[in-house]
Amino acid sequence: MAARSPVVLRDAGLADAAALIELWEDGVAAGLDADAGQQQSLWRRPTVDEASLTLTEHQSRSGSRVIVALVDDEIVGATVCQITTLTPITPTRVLVVTDLQVSTRHRRRGVAWALLSAVADHGDDHDCEVVLACIPAQAREPHRYLTKVGFSQVAVLRAIQASKLRSRLTARSTHSRETGRMIAVRRTLRRRQGARPTA
Repeated sequence: MAARSPVVLRDAGLADAAALIELWEDGVAAGLDADAGQQQSLWRRPTVDEASLTLTEHQSRSGSRVIVALVDDEIVGATVCQITTLTPITPTRVLVVTDLQVSTRHRRRGVAWALLSAVADHGDDHDCEVVLACIPAQAREPHRYLTKVGFSQVAVLRAIQASKLRSRLTARSTHSRETGRMIAVRRTLRRRQGARPTA
């Protein structure tokens, strides 16, 4: 039996953009197949230029890293982590993992373990007391793995398209104003009727 090739980790570079698009698309497709009809993905396939620009933005943020895992020079996994505080008013430093992607062809081969080890080292280097993971609800495999290594649920992340949120808020605001006007008109009419002299 041939020995497995080792997992090699490094920070992502702009030249990795196309490979990362394929990796993310693979993970999204696997998640949607597992949860068909129950989750609507917010995924939109970016162009290579868009992916490169976004990678540049991540590289420019202090404490932010995009780490890739390679097997035989092929990118087979990636994770994204960034340092922040637990709340805007507390100094507790936390490391937030916003993605954990492993190619469906390389799962259960130690790729996720290697990526999380790098995440833990990054957190230690910056004195982070807590590691949080924010993973899409339909990504069952990453959720299972994170639970297995000891992550517990501490929050619920909800999402809505920005245009849909604005539409609903505008509709509610308009409805509230109209309701307020109707109530004011009715009160005015009641006062007028009450002020009329009786015959």
